[in-house]
Amino acid sequence: MAKKEPEKVEIESKIVELPQIITVRDFAAKLGIDPIKIIHELIKNGIMTSINESIDFDTASIIADEFGFQVELQKVSREKRQFSQNIENMQMRPPVICILGHVDHGKTTLLDAIRKTDVVSTESGGITQHIGAYQVTWNAKDGKDYKLTFLDTPGHAAFSAMRAHGANITDLAILVVAADDGIKPQTKEAISHAQAAKVPIIVAINKIDKPEANIDSVKRQLADYDLIPEEWGGKTVMVPISAKQNKNIDQLLEMIILSSEIENLQADYKAKAKGVVIESHMQQGVGPVATMLIQEGTLRVGEAIVVGSTYGKVRVMEDYRGKRIKEATPSQPVMVAGLVEVPNFGDYFEVVMNEKIARSIISKITKPKHFGLAEASEEIKEGKLTNLNLVIKADTQGSLTAIKNSLESISGQGVKLKIVYDGVGDISESDVNMAIASKALMLGFKVNISGSVKKLADEKGIKVNLYDIIYNLIDDIEAVLKGLIKPEIIEVPIGKFELIKVFFSNRERKVAGGKVIKEKITNNAKVHIIRNGEIIGEGKVTSLQLEKNPAKAVDAGMECGLGIDTKVNIKPGDIFEAYNLEEHYKKVEN
Repeated sequence: MAKKEPEKVEIESKIVELPQIITVRDFAAKLGIDPIKIIHELIKNGIMTSINESIDFDTASIIADEFGFQVELQKVSREKRQFSQNIENMQMRPPVICILGHVDHGKTTLLDAIRKTDVVSTESGGITQHIGAYQVTWNAKDGKDYKLTFLDTPGHAAFSAMRAHGANITDLAILVVAADDGIKPQTKEAISHAQAAKVPIIVAINKIDKPEANIDSVKRQLADYDLIPEEWGGKTVMVPISAKQNKNIDQLLEMIILSSEIENLQADYKAKAKGVVIESHMQQGVGPVATMLIQEGTLRVGEAIVVGSTYGKVRVMEDYRGKRIKEATPSQPVMVAGLVEVPNFGDYFEVVMNEKIARSIISKITKPKHFGLAEASEEIKEGKLTNLNLVIKADTQGSLTAIKNSLESISGQGVKLKIVYDGVGDISESDVNMAIASKALMLGFKVNISGSVKKLADEKGIKVNLYDIIYNLIDDIEAVLKGLIKPEIIEVPIGKFELIKVFFSNRERKVAGGKVIKEKITNNAKVHIIRNGEIIGEGKVTSLQLEKNPAKAVDAGMECGLGIDTKVNIKPGDIFEAYNLEEHYKKVEN
């Protein structure tokens, strides 16, 4: 069937600039095409997504071509980072700043010194930092009051998460370097994250009050990382300060204001609110709460919002002092209560008409495609992947060096191998976000991964590969490069449960009580339903209850209740054999 021509631009090809990652909604707006048509074209190309899901630049390029558009990768500038297309409603907004640097170089002391400049806090008797972000109002020499928003908690992880989610959280990064200590490992990490996110850097050379301070030595070290001071012909603003003695803090704030004015930071205050989650947790007596940074529009109490893969209604909103407020404007950090679930750091939020629409949007969200050894191998085999990126964490620097040296000696089918990030220690959220942002394989050698980090990786489609033997890691990467890895799904037994009583039953769902008779039963486990020694059907555990309390797992010898999705007509005496499906990799002959 011939393609419909109305969407095609026959007279001339239009060129559209797009960022590396863009939501389907914003992509459709850029092209001026109905989002439903975009989604339909994505489905035709094998990509199941919703209007609020993000697609990468390569995918957007293919779809745009179908509608007669040419696309170019957007150059990062603050004008390009605005949400609104309504120029008439644009107003200047406060800058959002993150302070980074090595431990003990004075980040906290600098934050305390900046807080003391807040004219509002002076009037109200001091700041109580209620959430992981705050605003100060600084009275400059010109007599004007300037608002500045500081992010306190995300640290270096913010930048990898920014790239992973396409979220431009900060406008400026303040890099704190001790004048008596110079560049250290966390300094290097901060520089790499900020530069990768293309966020302007202002260097605060701290501790100049110390006798051993050497400002020129610090500047020479920074020059090795392309941070060249202005007086040397470079573009990096560097301010010598003493946070402890409150020296040159005003000069640093002046440079922040000047830089933000050059960046021309604007937002539409009249639009429906949009922004990003910078912190979230479960609060006793309140439920899921999230610290959100408003990036566009005005957020008001009572509005329905979609946040990542969850939703809710703004029932309570507080500023960083814990004071309840009714509305919040661009660059303002607020704590919001009223969500159904705890969202993730970096999740976008936006206001929708009502909770019914919010639920509808969430129900259509599809999980991201997973990326691991098998997927990389298949893409290389099909010629879709020409650069294989790796994020590697190891137990020691010696192990890391050995792995990197071994990887340098392997190659396959003209595919370039690149280690985009490496480090020592357990796998963190920052590592996972870096893998997401770079579409990289996540490799760990003799390290661990916590449950929360593993959950993030699963939600974002990153498969984490852990090794105890170096040559197994090297063999797997070599096989991936040659397109020779295939996944093998195997069942991993968890435990057994004996059904004693059925409390509720309909066609699709049952609720029953019984006893765990072997090892354990876990929530979300799959089960074989066994009667008289034969498997009569399958099911999935959807809830567990131990002594009237929700549980994630119940051990052998304990009685519990459970909910199970199954079409089988279960009976007392049935055995539920619980298992998980795990993906193991096998090598195939070329």
